[in-house]
Amino acid sequence: MVDADDIRRLALALPHTVEIPSDGFDFRVADKGFVWSYPERVPGKPRVIRLDIAVLFVGDEAEKQALLLGEPDLFFTTPGYDGLPLVLVRLAAVDLARLSELVTDAWRMRAPEALLGDRDDCGAPVVAADAGAGG
Repeated sequence: MVDADDIRRLALALPHTVEIPSDGFDFRVADKGFVWSYPERVPGKPRVIRLDIAVLFVGDEAEKQALLLGEPDLFFTTPGYDGLPLVLVRLAAVDLARLSELVTDAWRMRAPEALLGDRDDCGAPVVAADAGAGG
């Protein structure tokens, strides 16, 4: 099981990552979000920032559907994310190695080409991207 601190550590280990001030966590590269805390919205109630669920950029609808169908205990979505290349990740169901892979892949898909070479120079371990990740 991982938590928001693990996401923060993994995301900030990636080059050119910026954490945007928020009630939860929100990480971007080149002004593009790649992982952030889930802002749960229930009709008639104020939005609640969920630190136990991460929103993760996955590149495209095909990758989203593959994750949702292949690992439904780990990934899910809500109607508010229909048509968007984003999945929700249950942090209680993911281990650190898998989270590292997911966050790194999301970063790679959002980082401009010019920044990708910097990834191999940082201190965090390089996790090979899944060929189907769209990046």
